[in-house]
Amino acid sequence: MKALTERLPAYSLFAAVLSGAGLPIYIYAPKYYADTYGVSLTALGAVLFGLRLFDVVQDPVLGWISERLRAAKKLAISLTALALALSMLGLFAVAPPIAPIWWFGLTITGLFTAFSFLTINFYAQGISKVGHAEGGHVRLAAWRESGALLGVCIAAVIPTLLMDVTGNPFAIFAYGFAIVTLIAAFFMWPEWKGRVTQDPSHIRDIIADPIARRLLILALVNATPLAVSSTLFLFYVESRLGAPGWEGALLVLFFLAAALSSPLWSALARRFGEKPVLLAAMVLAVASFGYTLSLSTGDVIPFAIICVLSGGTIGADLTLMPAMFAKRMAVISPNGGQGFGLWSLVNKFTLAFAAVVLLPLLERSGFAAGATDLPDQALTTLTLLYALVPSLLKLVAIGLLIGTKLKE
Repeated sequence: MKALTERLPAYSLFAAVLSGAGLPIYIYAPKYYADTYGVSLTALGAVLFGLRLFDVVQDPVLGWISERLRAAKKLAISLTALALALSMLGLFAVAPPIAPIWWFGLTITGLFTAFSFLTINFYAQGISKVGHAEGGHVRLAAWRESGALLGVCIAAVIPTLLMDVTGNPFAIFAYGFAIVTLIAAFFMWPEWKGRVTQDPSHIRDIIADPIARRLLILALVNATPLAVSSTLFLFYVESRLGAPGWEGALLVLFFLAAALSSPLWSALARRFGEKPVLLAAMVLAVASFGYTLSLSTGDVIPFAIICVLSGGTIGADLTLMPAMFAKRMAVISPNGGQGFGLWSLVNKFTLAFAAVVLLPLLERSGFAAGATDLPDQALTTLTLLYALVPSLLKLVAIGLLIGTKLKE
């Protein structure tokens, strides 16, 4: 148990960096390029979807590479962390030297390729660290996901806060992110180790396992509501609530609730089991998303309450789902690289769905980023996409979880 608890803060810090390079970029980057360079939402959605198609091949390959790294593992991960930092600088701190849509595609591809490789190795290393310690996967997940969610909070609010003090807040954010990335990589350096077992695992063995396969499908459906709400969050607050300037504070409420709830969900899961606790969180998520349908312009306080409640349910998703999958990987694929290559692919594909389906639908309804005279059809479409679609998907996820038989 002592080996498990050692250096857990390093896992929290590294998770914070990875989370800062993930979800907040999907929240801010499309709107930033639409507002700053006039790139259409449809074009941005197409680029993001193309990147996810690339991930269909890339992530399993990165998982394959991860399981075969030996002495070079520390060096490979350190260089990838450097690539992550440079890609973030290119995305936000460098004026596009080519057409903005192509520069967006180039830099965000570098960013998410580095993000994928680091995430796969990071989660796979957790399997090795936990071993067979009782409750170890949930305990590690609590540290890891709490750090990740705090990282999301910081990454979500910093650009908004910087808008009041500088004309280029995203450039400053990018430089700060690059520095913190290098610090996190330094503290995680001792944790990177070689393969857990002699023989690398195979994707076909993971997919053939009924529990692992069901968990991957569940992850795909259950993560899509968060992808939908994250993609549309800034547009919803600015245009539907009519509350520009509140985006950062509301994002912090959402992700801070998720971060603070993560240890609570972890403790409940150790006592009552992951499945019943996750089901309870899903039901609360449906109720909170559903209530959003009744909001109108100016309802900032009710929406803030919804952010707290729905954020708390995301804490359960992000803590318990990876822990459940890691527990299964410890049995059928202890190296973890191939398994979390698939896990990374599934989770990122949800963001692709949101980008390629929702943004064009929104644009066709007459929606334009930053416009103040939007037609009623555009606002209605925005509300339905933001609140109704996640609710329906969450109901499907509840059905899948109820039908999944897990060996506790």
